[in-house]
Amino acid sequence: MTDTAPPAGGFAHGGERIARALRSHGVLRLFTLCGGHISPILSASKALGIRIVDVRDEVTAVFAADATARLTGSPGVAAVTAGPGITNTITALKNAQLAQSPVILIGGAAPTALQGRGALQDIDQRPLVAPHVKRFLKMRRVRDLAPAVAEAFEVAMSGVPGPVFIECPVDLLYPEAEIRQWYAGAAGKGQALPDRALRWYLNRHAERMFAGADSSSAPAPRQVLPPRASDAALHRAAARLERAKKPLFVIGSQAVVMADEAHELAEAVGRLNVPVYLSGMARGLLGRDHPLQMRHARRQALREADCVLLAGVPCDFRLDYGRHVRRGATLIAANRSAKDARLNRRPDVAAIGDAGQFIRALAQTLPTALDHWAEWTATLRARDVQREAEIDQQAAAPGEFVNPLAFFRALEAEAGEGAVFVADGGDFVATASYVLHPRGPLTWLDPGAFGTLGVGAGFALGAALAGPAGAAGASPPREVWIVFGDGACGWGLAEFDSFVRQGIPVIAVVGNDAGWTQIAREQVKMLKDDVATVLARSNYHEVVAGFGAEGLLVKCSEEVRPALRRARELAHQGKAVLVNVWLDKTEFREGSLSM
Repeated sequence: MTDTAPPAGGFAHGGERIARALRSHGVLRLFTLCGGHISPILSASKALGIRIVDVRDEVTAVFAADATARLTGSPGVAAVTAGPGITNTITALKNAQLAQSPVILIGGAAPTALQGRGALQDIDQRPLVAPHVKRFLKMRRVRDLAPAVAEAFEVAMSGVPGPVFIECPVDLLYPEAEIRQWYAGAAGKGQALPDRALRWYLNRHAERMFAGADSSSAPAPRQVLPPRASDAALHRAAARLERAKKPLFVIGSQAVVMADEAHELAEAVGRLNVPVYLSGMARGLLGRDHPLQMRHARRQALREADCVLLAGVPCDFRLDYGRHVRRGATLIAANRSAKDARLNRRPDVAAIGDAGQFIRALAQTLPTALDHWAEWTATLRARDVQREAEIDQQAAAPGEFVNPLAFFRALEAEAGEGAVFVADGGDFVATASYVLHPRGPLTWLDPGAFGTLGVGAGFALGAALAGPAGAAGASPPREVWIVFGDGACGWGLAEFDSFVRQGIPVIAVVGNDAGWTQIAREQVKMLKDDVATVLARSNYHEVVAGFGAEGLLVKCSEEVRPALRRARELAHQGKAVLVNVWLDKTEFREGSLSM
């Protein structure tokens, strides 16, 4: 979509300027919860063919935009109303910032002339939002609206991707004639000096707001090139890798920022022939059962490796602040962020640039697959096989309800080859990460480093609509599964109303063990107290039925596979489904406390 010219007679209002700028940047859907401050944006976007996806909580809209960005490689866009509409999004904005996800949030604001005077939903939004975004763009003139959208897209994708906020006061969005009439009414008709001064001020204020609006247009989209690591870093890394006896790759979300190049990245990893662990959005990069991909005993492998490439992965708590990599090993850090590349551990080679592009360049520098790591790879593979056998043994343990490991073995077998998994929970989701095998690149979504609960519904919306079916509606929608812990699902249940209204057939499975189990494990052991960690085995399946979705209850192992098959059947019929699975308690994840 490249139509940026205004219609005959100019733009109808500021909301249309924003809508046309979004359309010129290829935006196909806008996530929102309605509000009078942003209504012109929503109306104009709908008129231009942009799908309006409305939800029940503003935070869901931003999570959906985040998922869109991760799966398409282009910024996802949400619009919310002023004041509480914006404060409701802070968690999702921070999550996107820490996950380095390019999200654009358009927020309403009180009229420019009334800010700071007690107008409806008027707060100073900059101090709340600015710490969580790459740039805060505060609009004051109508002619700046469309250029701000272009700037937001460029900033969101440049360097280390991240969210951008555009604040749009309501008097910049509605038609000029109506705003001038409103200002005239606010000024009154009195002839006293203060009344005349107020009319002069408001008229002058309106002139400044609308000055130059007739001649402005939406700028064309600007190409943003990914940052590229230096040739010197590339050649140093290649030389270290070629000399290594036990090399290891750890590839994270940042390596797949350029989503449309994920398959080329997977091919490059295969050519390099180095064993690899995948995390975050990179899970599934190599498919379900690639011989180079390892899933278990990562800490032990890192302590034995003599050359470790961290591709888009910082040395944060997930790598014990760098202590998982032994001091004698060569550490290569490929990262768009110089700060993240050196976080807690100074690398031997810092390749500051796009991590996925760096791996592809490394494969070209070492074009012939090296095979002198076969014994090392076989050692890691044998550990994986042993761990899988242990999981099988644990999955076979009987119980009153459903063994969570057995459940995920069943889901692994029943989910479709094109399935996308959205992870939202603690203990249940962490268990899933050991058992579920994402089907291919960009088929696994989790919150990222912030560990946010409540992402599930929004991520599922974004995932369901991010593919061709979401744009055109011609082909069957992708199969999207939400893996909910029973604690986390409390945030997303109301969005089954959104799924039903929008015709989005997601499948949610709730691991119902009646507790905040990830917290309870260590709390009860250390403090001998389960305070605030106990939930009920609630009838979540009946709740979603009240929204018009389908609910299924599973209480024993024999019911699992029939329920999963029925859920897929219902989803293929266009229905949203929730499967409420009563779980047994297990000791599979003892010692799960993170600091």
